[in-house]
Amino acid sequence: MKKAAMILALASASVMLARTAKTYTGYITDSMCGMDHKAMNAGPDADCVKACIKNGNGKFKYVLWDGKKQYKLADQQTPEQYAAKKVKITGTLFEKTGVLKADKIELVK
Repeated sequence: MKKAAMILALASASVMLARTAKTYTGYITDSMCGMDHKAMNAGPDADCVKACIKNGNGKFKYVLWDGKKQYKLADQQTPEQYAAKKVKITGTLFEKTGVLKADKIELVK
C-alpha cells in the first residue's frame, strides 16, 4: 500500500514539474496571417490582426509568434490589446495541444 502511494506521489510530482511556467517572447498576431499582413491590405498590422480575428468567425485565433513557431493562446480576449506588439508571456505550454496558457503578458520595449 505504501509503495503504491509513493508511486502515485512521484507521478503527480513529475506532472507538476512538466507544467512549470516558462517565459516565451514574440509577437501577438493571428493564426491566419502570422507575421505577413501585406496581402490583406488592412492598414497597420495591429488593425489586420484584429480584423482577421473579428471577421474569421472563430476560425482564426490570437497566437504568439516567436520567429519560428506559433503558439495558440488559451485566452482570446487579453491579447487584443497587444495585437502586432512584441511581448513576453509567462505561462504554461500544453505540448499535446500546442496551447499556451498565459499567466502574465508584458510588453517588450
